[in-house]
Amino acid sequence: MIIIDINRQLKKGVLEIIVLKIINESDVYGYELIKSMESASDGYFSLKEGSLYPILYRLEDKKFIESYKNNFEGERKIPRKYYRITESGRKALNEMLKAWEELNKHVHMII
Repeated sequence: MIIIDINRQLKKGVLEIIVLKIINESDVYGYELIKSMESASDGYFSLKEGSLYPILYRLEDKKFIESYKNNFEGERKIPRKYYRITESGRKALNEMLKAWEELNKHVHMII
């Protein structure tokens, strides 16, 4: 039980970085983001939409990402809400990655 709680907290702590990193590579919609995280992590990061959207809303509130609708011109599809990174989001991502590398280095020194 304790290991599960620690694992959950560690995952939660890096989700904003992971989401920003994926959105930095290309504009994505929610389900696509979930599948990308799952694929890139061999299933380790498997989120439900109810866990992802609060992260996306926080990143939008911080102005790190912005959303837009794609209406699929000429096609009869339901519009999707896509997310793209902003310039301040790129700067924040770079700072987060530097902080992550520093933390990781020092944790490995101890472990």
